[in-house]
Amino acid sequence: RYIDALREVIYAQLGETITLKPPEGYKSHNYYLYWYFGDVELVWLNYLGGNKEWMHFSLSNGSLKVTFIQQEQFGTFTCKLTWDGVKTETTYKIIKLSVSVNSSFVVLPGEPLPLVCDTETLHSPNKPEIHWLNPQEEIHSPSVTVNATNQHNGQWACVVTHDKKIHKAKISILVLDLSPAPLQPQYTSKSSPLTIPCSISSHISWEQIKAKGIQEGHWQFFQKPSSCLKSVDPQRLFQLSLKKPVSWSKEGEDRGLTPVSGLEKGVLSLTKKQWKVEDRGDYVCTLKFNNGVTLNRTVHVDVLQISASPGIHLISGQQLNLTCSLSYPLSSDMSMKWIVPEQSSQQPVAFQQGSTYFTILRVDTNDGGNWACELWQRNKRLTAAVITLMIEPKLSVWMLVIICSVPVIVLLSLILVFILHRRRKVHPKPKGFYRT
Repeated sequence: RYIDALREVIYAQLGETITLKPPEGYKSHNYYLYWYFGDVELVWLNYLGGNKEWMHFSLSNGSLKVTFIQQEQFGTFTCKLTWDGVKTETTYKIIKLSVSVNSSFVVLPGEPLPLVCDTETLHSPNKPEIHWLNPQEEIHSPSVTVNATNQHNGQWACVVTHDKKIHKAKISILVLDLSPAPLQPQYTSKSSPLTIPCSISSHISWEQIKAKGIQEGHWQFFQKPSSCLKSVDPQRLFQLSLKKPVSWSKEGEDRGLTPVSGLEKGVLSLTKKQWKVEDRGDYVCTLKFNNGVTLNRTVHVDVLQISASPGIHLISGQQLNLTCSLSYPLSSDMSMKWIVPEQSSQQPVAFQQGSTYFTILRVDTNDGGNWACELWQRNKRLTAAVITLMIEPKLSVWMLVIICSVPVIVLLSLILVFILHRRRKVHPKPKGFYRT
């Protein structure tokens, strides 16, 4: 008895591993199973335990496994099964599914990215439907050309739908771009370290970056203009040396910044332990390429500052004005909070302004110590600035009399010594003895 052959179409990429299954339930009989490619016998198996395997083809529970399928292995595979006088044939048509990029797999933002998905035409009334899936959307076309953006970075898939079965061929696209910069300023203070972030968004080697024609890379600093200085020329901080191994070379004025480790992995960030008000401004990370493409990211840095008027050295009873300020206005979800010394009788205060003031009409010795101004965003502390006040006790009347008497006593003593010295010169003591 002979059962008509079953036919299934499978789409596969070059180098893919596929598994072809035999009919279910055959193991409950005295069976003989053979796998063919065209007319060539590949492997066989029977109920007595005998089996045969050959080259890239292996058996697993009767299923044929084709490892790393090659060009010459696209075609027709047949599973011939005999049990209890019944013969069946199951045929698989393996069709090559090709995906290609008519350019490099590494592209720069703005460069055209043409992708093509192609397969063999079947002589069948049921034609396959082909479309693309990129990391962000679905494109209903076997061929597509887009101008590359960071959103196109990642894995693309060519999807073939045939006889209600879905087959996918995948390809990875690397868009050489910089990771997005923080939307809001990065806050720090004199006592807080800060890293200025900049990195290459994809896992791309420097050899691939050089192959794309990188011309130069650098960091620049645009200082925040003060009230008396309207504009400041940009300062070059670091220049990228493209010699192997790639490294940073320092340029211009030393602002205490150092590159973060990991440059070989595309980490371009800079860091600094202690910041100054003069460090407020924009830090720009730039990569330039020969085709005119320029990649840059700007990070705004603001330094939280505390100032004290008339100063940090005070005497009990003096008035003190403390100011905590930033150069950029705070967003609506941010606030500042004063932290007073533990022994002080002053109460902590929170503000939601760009500049906060804390006034003490009459300070005393308990107000001495560390005062902190904290910057908060919702429930997260961003940074804090600290100032140390030194307050001497107020002098009493007797202490003032004693202090003022010291120079008078010293002056009178000097006058007395001077008078005695003059008298000795006017009336000198007789020398020797006289005989009467």
